[in-house]
Amino acid sequence: MKISLTLFLFTLMLFIVSCTSLPIENKNVLNIDLTIKTSNKNKELIIESLFKENILFSLDFDKEDSYELSNDLINSQMKYFCNSIIEEEKIFIESKIFKSNKIKNKKILIIYSEPHIEFVNSLKEKYPEELFFSINESNYEQKIAEMLNTVLSLKNFEEVSAVDRSLQIEHLPRVRNDISKIYFVTDYDIGKTIVPEIKSYTLNIALYSSSEIFHDAVDLKKLVDFEGSYVPISNQLIRNIPSDTNTTIKNEIEKLLIKDFLTIEKVHQNNLYSKNIQLKTGNGEIKKNSCIKRDLNFWKVSTNDITNQI
Repeated sequence: MKISLTLFLFTLMLFIVSCTSLPIENKNVLNIDLTIKTSNKNKELIIESLFKENILFSLDFDKEDSYELSNDLINSQMKYFCNSIIEEEKIFIESKIFKSNKIKNKKILIIYSEPHIEFVNSLKEKYPEELFFSINESNYEQKIAEMLNTVLSLKNFEEVSAVDRSLQIEHLPRVRNDISKIYFVTDYDIGKTIVPEIKSYTLNIALYSSSEIFHDAVDLKKLVDFEGSYVPISNQLIRNIPSDTNTTIKNEIEKLLIKDFLTIEKVHQNNLYSKNIQLKTGNGEIKKNSCIKRDLNFWKVSTNDITNQI
């Protein structure tokens, strides 16, 4: 059952009063003193996370000039991090598929939807020699045939079949051979349709995307639509998403981002820099006066990984 913010805050005040009214004899007890401005959604996430920690804490959501945490945790540069988690994923993908491991005489196909046009335009400016195709839910079949040059192959098949209708001919459309990688820049609604369709034609071409492509999925098992594709997220992030969630994967990632934020606050406020502390959303070294860069690697989406976790 979801507990309301009002009840959380009431319980929290009682908790803080009880904590501050007792002498703290154990100097090893960790604590967090947090002054922050943020949305009600994030306040609930912060309070829920703190109650699960074995730590003393005090909170002030009303102090002027305090740090302001954006409601959009996925796309905002949170305190202590060098970039937002999505920006880090995009930077990692770009470094791996555009700037390195480039195959001579081969192109990268970027398939994108309208909400991502600004980001895609930045890629067009930097890599104008690559292939860019816009797609939506109404035109994806036509666009796939256009992108992969399967129209001519299908036309030839139909002409051969017309000669003798009694012949049973198995046909796999021939795909253009100048594409080395495919990068999907879409949301879940289009991604869950287009990726399986593309996979049916391009068994030997590596497929890439950021985690945005499955953020709106409500079950880890839905990731089967993206099986075999490469996403720059950590295994521990996937392992920390519960299988029995009633919310989206995006919301679960937001919970992990809040946990990481609080973990880093705990390190800074309690001088725990020498400790080997692992973050939920990706390994990153916590240092004084230095922003954190997550150490990302490609996770090959695997039904077995998800099934074993569940």
